[in-house]
Amino acid sequence: MQDIAVTLLAAAGLGWLALVSRIPPLVGFLAAGFLLGALQIEAFDGLEPLADLGVTLLLFTIGLKFDIRSLLRPEAYGTASIHMAFSVLIGMGTLGLLGVVGFIAGGEDWKTLMLVGFALSFSSTVLCVKVLEERSDDGSYYGQTAIAILVLQDIAAVAFMTITAGHAPSPWALALVLVIPASWLLRRALNHVGHGELMVLFGVAMALGPGYFAFDAVGLKGDLGALVMGLLFASHSRAIELSKSLFSVKELFLVGFFLSIGLSAQPTWADVGVAAALCVVLLPLTLVGFVALSWVFGLRNRTGAKLGLVLTNFSEFSIIVAALGVEAGLIEAGWLTVIAVAVAMSMVASSVINGRGQHLAGLIATWFREQDPHRLRLEDRPIDTSQADVVVLGMGRVGRSTYERIHENTDLRVLGIDNDHAVVSRLREEGYTVLEGDATDQDFWTRLCAGGFVQTVVLAMPIHDSNTFALDQLRLAGFEGRVAATARHQDQVDHLAEQGVHGVFNLYEGAGVALADLAVGPARASRPPRDP
Repeated sequence: MQDIAVTLLAAAGLGWLALVSRIPPLVGFLAAGFLLGALQIEAFDGLEPLADLGVTLLLFTIGLKFDIRSLLRPEAYGTASIHMAFSVLIGMGTLGLLGVVGFIAGGEDWKTLMLVGFALSFSSTVLCVKVLEERSDDGSYYGQTAIAILVLQDIAAVAFMTITAGHAPSPWALALVLVIPASWLLRRALNHVGHGELMVLFGVAMALGPGYFAFDAVGLKGDLGALVMGLLFASHSRAIELSKSLFSVKELFLVGFFLSIGLSAQPTWADVGVAAALCVVLLPLTLVGFVALSWVFGLRNRTGAKLGLVLTNFSEFSIIVAALGVEAGLIEAGWLTVIAVAVAMSMVASSVINGRGQHLAGLIATWFREQDPHRLRLEDRPIDTSQADVVVLGMGRVGRSTYERIHENTDLRVLGIDNDHAVVSRLREEGYTVLEGDATDQDFWTRLCAGGFVQTVVLAMPIHDSNTFALDQLRLAGFEGRVAATARHQDQVDHLAEQGVHGVFNLYEGAGVALADLAVGPARASRPPRDP
């Protein structure tokens, strides 16, 4: 129990320190793992299963929000395959060069160089999705493309692990097709689990039962099973609610994952030097490769830059691939430590850099020649808002209600904007005038205000920073119309009011006022007047 307490105190303390330093808390969790490892404090019994559970739940929730059609887009499978080949070749060349200059021990054959390069060709699914979730970008076009690339990379890793294991999956793996008809019953069960702890338990059971353990039992990667189960539930009307109910549980267990990454490496200074050299050389080339391929496949420069920033890191799969290589005698054991340190370093660097990702994306976008709009993917072309009087940014429950109220009670033309492809598709089917767009995209704002038709903009996005960023872009674009916004806390209300927003609605306070009026209205009407 003492080891658990010390580990959690270190994680909480350094996570808090990272947060107040405006650095993602996971950097603090990684640092806590390194600190505990340096102090010779070993991981407590059960940390690894908790970390595995966090990753399993993460992949399950990815599936709940993922549009599987994204895998069939050229910008996904083309970028994933070409970039992986590019990364392996660059990794081999870098390691070979380090060997020539004497930075690493010589004598490494080409198979070793290829395997290490292959191990470092993956991006971290856990880290990337966490960054996307924190920005509410996991449903955006570039977010879905990034996740599709990650899924394709994971499939390549699973194929390698299967081949390296020396045995094919069990013949019973074919029976997994029964999961598809079984999901029909399970989806019906989701309709009757309520909204509380039973829904959380149901989600965990689906991720672990017919997901992880069913696949693991027949020789396939259990995490892949969790992802498949999430995909089977993705079209359910309660899929997003299920994902939100699992959020806190998943986040807690993922702390164990980042701690275990730090605890797994006890490197020498030579190992740290080699790992740092790999990060310094390979990570910038990884970023340039993703941005260049995005340009080739018809994404705007800014979209490609955001995609590249999210994916520029090394993966937890890198450690797994290296460990299997050591077991198979393909590489020496020392490479496992080097790769583990490189993974941790890349995660720290990626977390810090993505904290300023929106600003850096604009800077990186200037490195490449602008695309012809007609060459762009349809989903990434500029948005025409010339036929709208009011634009509602964020078509969640609040934004949707705002849209309906204006549409039904005024003669103003309303346009909804949301960055979640699934939300946009569903609302279009229901008859809403809605377009897919990213409110953190400066080009989006320039196009939004260019025609001068829009009179009012409603900032109804769930993240306060997104609303304030959008407000800044409106001001920079010269928008002089009316701006209304939502907020959840009084300090956010005050901040938006100070920034010149004409009307700010406090969701929690407003709900309380509305509920009070609803409660006392009939009573006030029927109560006799008080005596003077």
